[in-house]
Amino acid sequence: MTARALPLTLSLPAGGTVSALLDTPSAPQACYVFAHGAGAGMQHAFMGLLAHALVGRGIATLRFQFPFMEAGTRRPDPPAVAQAAVRAAVDEAARRLPGVPLFAGGKSFGGRMSSQAQATQALPRVAGLVFVGFPLHPAGKPSTSRADHLAEVRLPMLFLQGTRDALAEMDLVRAVVPPLGERATLHVVEGADHAFHVLARSGRSDGEVIEELADAIAAWVRALQSP
Repeated sequence: MTARALPLTLSLPAGGTVSALLDTPSAPQACYVFAHGAGAGMQHAFMGLLAHALVGRGIATLRFQFPFMEAGTRRPDPPAVAQAAVRAAVDEAARRLPGVPLFAGGKSFGGRMSSQAQATQALPRVAGLVFVGFPLHPAGKPSTSRADHLAEVRLPMLFLQGTRDALAEMDLVRAVVPPLGERATLHVVEGADHAFHVLARSGRSDGEVIEELADAIAAWVRALQSP
């Protein structure tokens, strides 16, 4: 948990609650509703470090638990359940930060559930989607079918993808993004895997990669807000 993180509890439409964390700079320029991946929750070190880096760039973040993670189970929620959690988090961000532009997305599974939610029914007030490692296919099973629904997303999208990502072979990523047109932007992180780890021999650290991710997100958000 970062120093600025405010613990919250989100009520879900079907009943029950999940935990959330809101990190807010003094004068937020935007808020990123930042969903976690299938293997680790909102308090994972990567999530916290990227949230902290974004706050330093004027972007608030709202992290939250999917119900399966809140319950301590390993099996990810069905899409409808996960998408309902995304909507609850977006609603909470809108209530907590009125007038602040909202963006949604997340790490891996969280990003995909956010885009599926948007493709099904537009997320209120959300101005764009940020994917921190879009999981294009299972490891060892290259495919692009998980991206089919992105054609129904009518918002700007930022893809942050590592060149060593076993869940998104780069040649397939480069085939998926251009057909989405001007609304899709690809930022390639050289040498990063799906967790955005880099090898020691690359001469870079994981911390430097997180700074690169935060810089890319902040620059993209600013560009969208420019007249």
